[in-house]
Amino acid sequence: MSFRKVVRQSKFRHVFGQPVKNDQCYEDIRVSRVTWDSTFCAVNPKFLAVIVEASGGGAFLVLPLSKTGRIDKAYPTVCGHTGPVLDIDWCPHNDEVIASGSEDCTVMVWQIPENGLVSPLTEPVVVLEGHTKRVGIVTWHPTARNVLLSAGCDNVVLIWNVGTAEELYRLDSLHPDLIYNVSWNHNGSLFCSACKDKSVRIIDPRRGTLVAEREKAHEGARPMRAIFLADGKVFTTGFSRMSERQLALWDPANLEEPMALQELDSSNGALLPFYDPDTSVVYVCGKGDSSIRYFEITDESPYIHFLNTFTSKEPQRGMGSMPKRGLEVSKCEIARFYKLHERKCEPIVMTVPRKSDLFQDDLYPDTAGPEAALEAEEWVSGRDADPILISLREAYVPSKHRDLKVSRRNVLSDSRPAAAPGSTRPGASTPAASTNTAAPSSSLAGAGEAGKLEEVMQELRALRALVKEQGERIGRLEEQLGRMENGDA
Repeated sequence: MSFRKVVRQSKFRHVFGQPVKNDQCYEDIRVSRVTWDSTFCAVNPKFLAVIVEASGGGAFLVLPLSKTGRIDKAYPTVCGHTGPVLDIDWCPHNDEVIASGSEDCTVMVWQIPENGLVSPLTEPVVVLEGHTKRVGIVTWHPTARNVLLSAGCDNVVLIWNVGTAEELYRLDSLHPDLIYNVSWNHNGSLFCSACKDKSVRIIDPRRGTLVAEREKAHEGARPMRAIFLADGKVFTTGFSRMSERQLALWDPANLEEPMALQELDSSNGALLPFYDPDTSVVYVCGKGDSSIRYFEITDESPYIHFLNTFTSKEPQRGMGSMPKRGLEVSKCEIARFYKLHERKCEPIVMTVPRKSDLFQDDLYPDTAGPEAALEAEEWVSGRDADPILISLREAYVPSKHRDLKVSRRNVLSDSRPAAAPGSTRPGASTPAASTNTAAPSSSLAGAGEAGKLEEVMQELRALRALVKEQGERIGRLEEQLGRMENGDA
């Protein structure tokens, strides 16, 4: 007689969420009240960014993670937009670069000083103008450097090369209605979108073609979300015809029927999904809810397995999720969320209880690092590459970030553009700037290479001297030890 397993085995079954102590929260932040279903918060291993209320324009706050406690009302903000900011996203390949989309129809890219802001930041590195209505979505390409996607209320998706401030692709005929969200796949060859016409679309941006489409993915009229999972499947959140909140899992090869469909409850807040590709766990946060539900996605039916719910008293206005390389590995932390209240931001730590203090290989497979796998030009030429992975076993020391420089492309020349130092807004080019652009980049590259080579040689010479010195010291100590053993000393 065989007994069926009653409880499914999973190492994430006992994951629990815990808010940090009050002194580790960020207090007195006036979170934006704009009516837009974005997360209002973005976080990376160095900084926390929150969209805030601003009079006469749009602004967001950028705080070093260590700056907890009460935030002074006079604390400087990033305030170059003339309308409210709707969405922000940190660059995955440079922890000091952030993009923002606004009601003023522009996308701006900002370079944050290494130690945070000391004065208001009003001048972006680059302004990207191409939308005719407010820009509600900005999201960076996961593997190609300086490639940014923006989507506006004009139902247009634009893909930019931020390094040259040029528009790479304009997709203006694929969405007949408002775009709710956009999500790149694992290597950035495709993206999926959820639209107000209740359709989920999978799109090849370089060809400008529709790869697959599912009409009425969720039949309710309220906002949907769609995200790509690491294995290429699509996870969606939305509403049923009876306004019940739903989760669904789809196979792009066959969008006729969902692989799994679950109903949650009948609240009316849009569900924001956060996905961890390393653990295959999806965290679902409802706007206006006071809970975070989490589910494990597997290859076995019913595919979406409920794990647990983190519940608190206060409803959330928005939510940010820390990339894996910013977590505390020694405490078995597998996710950290930054929950926005009306006047504060509260970190919530998700932990797997383990008795051992050793590094947990099964919880921390190699994860996407901060190094770009491709340059923008390589991606445009048709190349794809998976993210470059790093190990979390040792404290990872990030490489020194290059400042984001914008170089204007000379339309008449096929040569690769040189970086124009200090260039800021488009349209503000001067004769001097254009001369810089025309200068051959090979000599600059040669000088840079020579400098790096000299640096390496100096380091090598210093190491040789150190090895020689240590060898002599070992010889002296051995001699002394020999004398002591012989009774001479």
